[in-house]
Amino acid sequence: GSSPVNCIEPIGICLSVFCIKGYFRNAKRVIRRIRTRLKYSDKFLMGYKRCFMRKHMNPRLMLITSMTIFGTIGLFVRNIPVSSGELALYRAILAALLIGGFLMLTKQRIPFYRIKKEIPLLLVSGIAMGINWMLLFEAYKYTTVSVATLSYYFAPVIVIVACPILFKEKLSNKQIVCFIMSTLGLVLITGIGDMGGKNNLIGILFGLGAAVFYATVILLNKFIKNVEGIHRTFLQFLAAIMVMIPYVMMTSGVTLESMDSMGWICLLIVGLIHTGVTYCMYFSSLKEIPGQKAAILSYIDPFVAVVISVTVLGEKMTFCQVFGGVLILGFTLWNEISPEITN
Repeated sequence: GSSPVNCIEPIGICLSVFCIKGYFRNAKRVIRRIRTRLKYSDKFLMGYKRCFMRKHMNPRLMLITSMTIFGTIGLFVRNIPVSSGELALYRAILAALLIGGFLMLTKQRIPFYRIKKEIPLLLVSGIAMGINWMLLFEAYKYTTVSVATLSYYFAPVIVIVACPILFKEKLSNKQIVCFIMSTLGLVLITGIGDMGGKNNLIGILFGLGAAVFYATVILLNKFIKNVEGIHRTFLQFLAAIMVMIPYVMMTSGVTLESMDSMGWICLLIVGLIHTGVTYCMYFSSLKEIPGQKAAILSYIDPFVAVVISVTVLGEKMTFCQVFGGVLILGFTLWNEISPEITN
């Protein structure tokens, strides 16, 4: 006894219900598939992190590779026609982007709730790191890569002298000998009277300034105990960026438009390879290698820098400078070696 319209309405409702049920059924299937894929994706990422970083690459080989790459940075910096501050800023930005991507890929979260008390120290050390880069890049402009690097590696000697003052540690006879002989090596590098021109002395002073700020980073890191190495470096890069942006804007400004293709390639290599990739390798290897062995292998960096300077760039070193470099690296290395390893 119902009208045709009244019959059609229930049928439409039933069809709508069936369509909605079918839609939700398909949606559930899609969600199940997505969850399965995400689960396998997580397993893949964790497997990648575990297998590639630990099995596929030997930690010692990773550290040696990273130190070798660090030693070639002067070769590329020479071909980037921007100011030292601007170069340090771009290096920090590129490295922070790459390391930030690495942390996201490997699902490593920074525990800010646990490290909030150490954030001020991280900011100060990041500022010191940025100034350290600027002074080192400036040193490359005034003197040879080898002399700038050897002056820069006076930093461990500064740490030896500062530790008794900051941490109430006593200087051993061995440390006193290392300090005296390394200082003599620095005097020999300067040329003793034959300074090789005013620019050479300026370059050495910039290298020593970089060493002071590098030593500052090392000493501040001794107070930062609850932050993992790669997290610490990432936050230090962010702090360096925050400080260097206003500095660059007030001084040289942005001059990227003046760079040629070679400059762009070298800038990307310095930012992504020398800083981003190499820092990831460096800190991943430090988890697997004892601290003292890592400190000893770190001297590959200045050795490679000197070899590159002389063989590739054709920069000359006098006998006194070579002997001075041997004294600095030799005695700071000797200071790192414990009696157990010597025996």
